[in-house]
Amino acid sequence: MADSASKTPGNVPGAWYVDTNCIGCSLCNGTAPDIFAMTDDGSAAYVARQPAVSEVELAAQALSDCPVGAIGNDA
Repeated sequence: MADSASKTPGNVPGAWYVDTNCIGCSLCNGTAPDIFAMTDDGSAAYVARQPAVSEVELAAQALSDCPVGAIGNDA
């Protein structure tokens, strides 16, 4: 389960975030590229834009599929 106290740099404010457990696998970015982005060095993901109502299902899919549980949603 993601820890909101350990967010990766770059997360925009809001309910959705990626924490420092991220291993940079880019699965979330591949699932929802308009929401998740990768750092310049590819070492971690972050939430570049909070999902619109129509995108919440994609964000939830990324959360569910994250192999290390690094995606959180405090909503």
